[in-house]
Amino acid sequence: MNRTSVPGIHLAGVEKAFATPDGPLLALQRTDLQVRPGEFLALVGPSGCGKTTLLRMIGGLTEPTAGRVLIAERSLWAAGRRDSEAIRELAVVFQDANLFPWFSVEDNIALPLRLRGVPKPERLQKSRSLCELVGIGGFERLWPRQLSGGMRQRAAIARALSYDPHILLMDEPFGALDAITRDQLNLELQRIWLAQGCTIVFVTHSIAEAVFLGDRVLLLSPRPGKIDTEVEVPFPRPRKTSIQAFPEFQQLVQRLRDRLEAIT
Repeated sequence: MNRTSVPGIHLAGVEKAFATPDGPLLALQRTDLQVRPGEFLALVGPSGCGKTTLLRMIGGLTEPTAGRVLIAERSLWAAGRRDSEAIRELAVVFQDANLFPWFSVEDNIALPLRLRGVPKPERLQKSRSLCELVGIGGFERLWPRQLSGGMRQRAAIARALSYDPHILLMDEPFGALDAITRDQLNLELQRIWLAQGCTIVFVTHSIAEAVFLGDRVLLLSPRPGKIDTEVEVPFPRPRKTSIQAFPEFQQLVQRLRDRLEAIT
Protein backbone atom coordinates (compact mmCIF):
# COMPACT_ATOMS: atom_id res chain seq x y z
CA MET A 1 0.00 0.00 0.00
CA ASN A 2 1.44 3.35 -1.04
CA ARG A 3 1.22 5.86 1.81
CA THR A 4 0.63 8.72 -0.63
CA SER A 5 -2.58 7.01 -1.80
CA VAL A 6 -3.91 6.34 1.70
CA PRO A 7 -6.80 8.59 2.78
CA GLY A 8 -6.52 10.90 5.73
CA ILE A 9 -9.11 11.69 8.38
CA HIS A 10 -10.59 15.11 9.08
CA LEU A 11 -12.77 15.98 12.07
CA ALA A 12 -14.48 19.36 11.79
CA GLY A 13 -16.22 20.68 14.90
CA VAL A 14 -17.07 17.16 16.07
CA GLU A 15 -18.97 16.92 19.36
CA LYS A 16 -20.75 14.10 21.19
CA ALA A 17 -23.40 14.28 23.90
CA PHE A 18 -25.27 11.28 25.31
CA ALA A 19 -28.84 11.36 26.57
CA THR A 20 -29.23 10.60 30.29
CA PRO A 21 -32.20 10.81 32.70
CA ASP A 22 -30.70 14.08 33.97
CA GLY A 23 -30.27 15.56 30.51
CA PRO A 24 -27.53 15.54 27.86
CA LEU A 25 -24.07 14.45 29.03
CA LEU A 26 -21.32 16.06 26.98
CA ALA A 27 -18.61 13.44 26.40
CA LEU A 28 -16.50 15.26 23.83
CA GLN A 29 -16.24 18.98 23.24
CA ARG A 30 -16.12 20.40 19.72
CA THR A 31 -12.96 18.98 18.21
CA ASP A 32 -11.01 19.72 15.06
CA LEU A 33 -8.42 17.16 14.01
CA GLN A 34 -6.46 16.22 10.91
CA VAL A 35 -4.91 12.73 10.74
CA ARG A 36 -2.32 12.65 7.99
CA PRO A 37 -2.42 9.89 5.36
CA GLY A 38 -0.33 6.94 6.55
CA GLU A 39 0.15 8.45 10.02
CA PHE A 40 0.25 6.45 13.26
CA LEU A 41 -1.71 8.63 15.70
CA ALA A 42 -1.90 7.64 19.38
CA LEU A 43 -4.60 8.93 21.76
CA VAL A 44 -4.12 8.99 25.54
CA GLY A 45 -5.99 10.56 28.43
CA PRO A 46 -7.78 9.81 31.70
CA SER A 47 -10.60 7.27 31.87
CA GLY A 48 -13.86 8.70 30.58
CA CYS A 49 -12.22 11.50 28.61
CA GLY A 50 -13.78 10.50 25.30
CA LYS A 51 -10.95 8.57 23.60
CA THR A 52 -13.13 5.61 22.68
CA THR A 53 -16.03 7.89 21.77
CA LEU A 54 -13.75 9.77 19.39
CA LEU A 55 -12.52 6.52 17.85
CA ARG A 56 -16.05 5.17 17.47
CA MET A 57 -17.12 8.34 15.68
CA ILE A 58 -14.21 8.02 13.25
CA GLY A 59 -15.22 4.39 12.71
CA GLY A 60 -18.85 5.19 11.98
CA LEU A 61 -20.02 3.28 15.08
CA THR A 62 -21.33 6.41 16.82
CA GLU A 63 -22.84 9.42 15.08
CA PRO A 64 -21.57 12.84 16.21
CA THR A 65 -24.02 15.18 17.87
CA ALA A 66 -22.44 18.02 15.91
CA GLY A 67 -19.73 18.46 13.31
CA ARG A 68 -18.47 16.26 10.51
CA VAL A 69 -16.14 13.28 10.14
CA LEU A 70 -14.52 13.12 6.72
CA ILE A 71 -12.64 10.12 5.31
CA ALA A 72 -10.68 11.01 2.17
CA GLU A 73 -12.79 14.20 2.18
CA ARG A 74 -16.03 12.16 2.04
CA SER A 75 -18.45 12.90 4.85
CA LEU A 76 -18.93 9.74 6.91
CA TRP A 77 -22.45 10.67 7.95
CA ALA A 78 -25.25 12.24 5.91
CA ALA A 79 -28.84 12.56 7.16
CA GLY A 80 -28.22 9.96 9.86
CA ARG A 81 -26.82 7.39 7.42
CA ARG A 82 -23.23 6.27 6.98
CA ASP A 83 -21.50 6.65 3.65
CA SER A 84 -20.76 3.11 2.43
CA GLU A 85 -17.73 4.19 0.39
CA ALA A 86 -16.13 5.86 3.40
CA ILE A 87 -16.91 2.87 5.65
CA ARG A 88 -15.08 0.54 3.27
CA GLU A 89 -11.87 2.39 4.07
CA LEU A 90 -12.08 1.41 7.78
CA ALA A 91 -11.37 -1.54 10.06
CA VAL A 92 -11.56 -1.68 13.87
CA VAL A 93 -9.69 -3.79 16.44
CA PHE A 94 -11.00 -3.81 20.03
CA GLN A 95 -9.45 -4.89 23.34
CA ASP A 96 -11.33 -8.19 23.10
CA ALA A 97 -10.38 -10.15 19.99
CA ASN A 98 -14.05 -11.21 19.52
CA LEU A 99 -13.20 -14.30 17.49
CA PHE A 100 -16.08 -16.67 16.76
CA PRO A 101 -15.38 -19.86 18.76
CA TRP A 102 -17.08 -22.11 16.19
CA PHE A 103 -14.76 -20.92 13.38
CA SER A 104 -11.11 -21.90 12.95
CA VAL A 105 -8.47 -19.17 13.04
CA GLU A 106 -8.28 -19.01 9.24
CA ASP A 107 -12.08 -18.91 8.91
CA ASN A 108 -12.30 -16.09 11.47
CA ILE A 109 -9.73 -14.08 9.53
CA ALA A 110 -11.45 -14.78 6.22
CA LEU A 111 -14.96 -13.94 7.49
CA PRO A 112 -15.04 -10.33 6.17
CA LEU A 113 -14.07 -11.66 2.75
CA ARG A 114 -16.76 -14.33 2.94
CA LEU A 115 -19.33 -11.64 3.70
CA ARG A 116 -18.11 -9.76 0.64
CA GLY A 117 -18.63 -12.78 -1.59
CA VAL A 118 -14.96 -13.59 -2.18
CA PRO A 119 -14.53 -17.21 -3.40
CA LYS A 120 -13.31 -19.68 -0.77
CA PRO A 121 -9.92 -20.51 -2.32
CA GLU A 122 -9.06 -16.81 -2.62
CA ARG A 123 -10.14 -15.89 0.90
CA LEU A 124 -8.29 -18.84 2.48
CA GLN A 125 -5.14 -17.94 0.57
CA LYS A 126 -5.46 -14.37 1.88
CA SER A 127 -6.12 -15.65 5.41
CA ARG A 128 -3.03 -17.83 5.39
CA SER A 129 -0.81 -15.05 4.06
CA LEU A 130 -2.10 -12.76 6.82
CA CYS A 131 -1.35 -15.43 9.44
CA GLU A 132 2.25 -15.31 8.25
CA LEU A 133 2.24 -11.50 8.32
CA VAL A 134 1.05 -11.29 11.95
CA GLY A 135 3.21 -14.16 13.18
CA ILE A 136 0.72 -17.01 13.64
CA GLY A 137 1.61 -19.06 10.59
CA GLY A 138 1.02 -22.75 11.28
CA PHE A 139 -1.91 -22.06 13.62
CA GLU A 140 -4.51 -21.49 10.89
CA ARG A 141 -6.55 -24.64 11.59
CA LEU A 142 -6.73 -24.22 15.38
CA TRP A 143 -9.78 -23.01 17.30
CA PRO A 144 -9.64 -19.64 19.10
CA ARG A 145 -9.75 -21.40 22.50
CA GLN A 146 -6.45 -23.09 21.64
CA LEU A 147 -4.64 -19.76 21.26
CA SER A 148 -3.05 -17.52 23.87
CA GLY A 149 -4.45 -14.02 24.39
CA GLY A 150 -1.65 -12.51 22.35
CA MET A 151 -2.21 -14.92 19.48
CA ARG A 152 -5.94 -14.16 19.49
CA GLN A 153 -5.14 -10.47 19.16
CA ARG A 154 -2.80 -11.23 16.27
CA ALA A 155 -5.69 -13.07 14.61
CA ALA A 156 -7.99 -10.11 15.25
CA ILE A 157 -5.49 -7.77 13.57
CA ALA A 158 -5.22 -10.18 10.63
CA ARG A 159 -9.02 -10.24 10.31
CA ALA A 160 -9.11 -6.43 10.30
CA LEU A 161 -6.50 -6.37 7.53
CA SER A 162 -8.24 -9.04 5.43
CA TYR A 163 -9.96 -6.63 3.05
CA ASP A 164 -7.00 -4.21 2.83
CA PRO A 165 -8.49 -1.26 4.74
CA HIS A 166 -6.71 2.05 4.39
CA ILE A 167 -7.50 3.07 7.97
CA LEU A 168 -7.09 0.86 11.04
CA LEU A 169 -8.74 1.98 14.30
CA MET A 170 -7.49 0.27 17.47
CA ASP A 171 -9.15 0.63 20.88
CA GLU A 172 -6.69 -0.53 23.57
CA PRO A 173 -6.01 -3.74 21.66
CA PHE A 174 -3.22 -4.87 24.01
CA GLY A 175 -4.64 -3.54 27.29
CA ALA A 176 -5.50 -6.98 28.72
CA LEU A 177 -2.15 -8.60 27.89
CA ASP A 178 0.89 -9.12 30.10
CA ALA A 179 3.82 -6.72 29.72
CA ILE A 180 6.07 -9.10 27.77
CA THR A 181 3.35 -10.05 25.27
CA ARG A 182 2.37 -6.39 24.96
CA ASP A 183 5.95 -5.39 24.09
CA GLN A 184 6.10 -8.15 21.49
CA LEU A 185 2.85 -7.06 19.89
CA ASN A 186 3.94 -3.41 19.86
CA LEU A 187 6.94 -4.47 17.80
CA GLU A 188 4.75 -6.62 15.56
CA LEU A 189 2.19 -3.86 15.06
CA GLN A 190 4.93 -1.42 14.09
CA ARG A 191 6.30 -3.95 11.59
CA ILE A 192 2.85 -4.58 10.11
CA TRP A 193 2.11 -0.86 9.85
CA LEU A 194 5.43 -0.21 8.11
CA ALA A 195 4.68 -3.05 5.70
CA GLN A 196 1.04 -2.15 5.03
CA GLY A 197 1.27 1.62 4.93
CA CYS A 198 -2.21 2.21 6.36
CA THR A 199 -3.31 5.04 8.63
CA ILE A 200 -3.67 3.97 12.29
CA VAL A 201 -5.51 5.69 15.14
CA PHE A 202 -4.58 3.91 18.37
CA VAL A 203 -6.21 4.43 21.78
CA THR A 204 -4.24 3.42 24.86
CA HIS A 205 -3.97 4.17 28.59
CA SER A 206 -0.20 3.70 28.42
CA ILE A 207 1.73 6.89 27.67
CA ALA A 208 4.92 4.88 27.08
CA GLU A 209 3.10 2.69 24.55
CA ALA A 210 1.72 5.77 22.79
CA VAL A 211 5.18 7.35 22.51
CA PHE A 212 6.75 4.09 21.34
CA LEU A 213 4.17 3.52 18.59
CA GLY A 214 3.01 6.96 17.55
CA ASP A 215 4.21 9.47 15.00
CA ARG A 216 2.14 11.88 17.07
CA VAL A 217 0.48 11.64 20.48
CA LEU A 218 -2.66 13.53 21.48
CA LEU A 219 -3.52 13.94 25.17
CA LEU A 220 -7.23 14.47 25.85
CA SER A 221 -8.53 16.39 28.85
CA PRO A 222 -11.01 14.98 31.39
CA ARG A 223 -14.67 14.87 30.32
CA PRO A 224 -15.91 16.68 28.42
CA GLY A 225 -12.86 15.72 26.44
CA LYS A 226 -10.88 18.00 24.19
CA ILE A 227 -7.38 17.88 22.72
CA ASP A 228 -5.20 19.36 25.45
CA THR A 229 -1.67 18.55 24.25
CA GLU A 230 -0.18 17.46 20.93
CA VAL A 231 3.32 15.98 20.73
CA GLU A 232 5.27 14.98 17.63
CA VAL A 233 7.42 11.89 18.29
CA PRO A 234 10.85 12.39 16.66
CA PHE A 235 12.34 8.90 16.96
CA PRO A 236 13.25 7.14 13.68
CA ARG A 237 11.74 3.81 12.64
CA PRO A 238 11.82 0.94 13.04
CA ARG A 239 11.95 1.44 16.81
CA LYS A 240 13.28 -1.19 19.20
CA THR A 241 12.05 -1.65 22.76
CA SER A 242 15.48 -0.52 23.98
CA ILE A 243 14.56 3.02 22.92
CA GLN A 244 12.38 3.21 26.03
CA ALA A 245 15.54 3.44 28.15
CA PHE A 246 16.84 6.48 26.27
CA PRO A 247 16.71 9.80 28.18
CA GLU A 248 14.91 11.50 25.25
CA PHE A 249 12.17 8.87 25.32
CA GLN A 250 11.75 9.11 29.09
CA GLN A 251 11.63 12.92 28.93
CA LEU A 252 8.83 12.83 26.37
CA VAL A 253 6.86 10.31 28.44
CA GLN A 254 7.38 12.38 31.58
CA ARG A 255 6.28 15.56 29.82
CA LEU A 256 2.95 13.93 28.96
CA ARG A 257 2.60 12.41 32.44
CA ASP A 258 3.22 15.78 34.08
CA ARG A 259 0.59 17.39 31.89
CA LEU A 260 -1.88 14.59 32.60
CA GLU A 261 -1.39 15.08 36.34
CA ALA A 262 -1.86 18.81 35.95
CA ILE A 263 -5.25 18.51 34.25
CA THR A 264 -6.73 15.72 36.39
